[in-house]
Amino acid sequence: MSLRICILETDNLRPELVDQYQGYGRMFEELFAGQPIPARFSVYNVVQGHYPADDERFDAYLVTGSKADSFGDDPWIQTLKTYLLERYKRGDKLLGICFGHQLLALLLGGKSERASQGWGVGTHRYRLDERNPWMTPSLDELILLISHQDQVTALPANATVIASSEFCPFAAYRIGDQVLCFQGHPEFVQDYSRALLDLRQQHLGEHLYRQGVDSLQHDHHGRTVGEWMLRFVANPRSLTEDA
Repeated sequence: MSLRICILETDNLRPELVDQYQGYGRMFEELFAGQPIPARFSVYNVVQGHYPADDERFDAYLVTGSKADSFGDDPWIQTLKTYLLERYKRGDKLLGICFGHQLLALLLGGKSERASQGWGVGTHRYRLDERNPWMTPSLDELILLISHQDQVTALPANATVIASSEFCPFAAYRIGDQVLCFQGHPEFVQDYSRALLDLRQQHLGEHLYRQGVDSLQHDHHGRTVGEWMLRFVANPRSLTEDA
């Protein structure tokens, strides 16, 4: 039986990228396609005010990345926070990527803000601070494509760090077996990361731009993280949770 995943799309791609990449919802559908755990997806662009009907039920809700700040006061962000808090209180499983990772941390008692470290771009390596049965296939370290200038700077009290680096101490976390979030982008491919770097070259500066471009020669574990996410959703809720 297929999992049902609700993708809450929190951005509209730059016009010059839409024809090739369509949107973050589509990128996640491609990431999850062909995984050993079958899943079906419904995409709702919450920037445009689109949400599931009240009687629709999903196995998990995934919050995508966005160029917006998770700590912003845009009306659509406030609406999304209210919606996600309701899902959390109801016990639904929640997944967050980049903006979603930061928003859920902020919503559930942590803090996210503009990072003093500056922009993170290209490919980044993280150490794994925790191992769980759903983290299959297993990895010695985690490598993901990234594009962010904000970070989680304090986790919710009941959160557990999964992956970290000196640059990004809270790169992945979970709250019990209900919430799972990653700062990096498992749905990105190198060509999309390069397109973003090219568009931001002047803003990033030549040194950081070139560093990001050079890092794209390395492989990343996006597809593995996609499988982890589906296994996390498929994993039954425990009777004694630490959430």
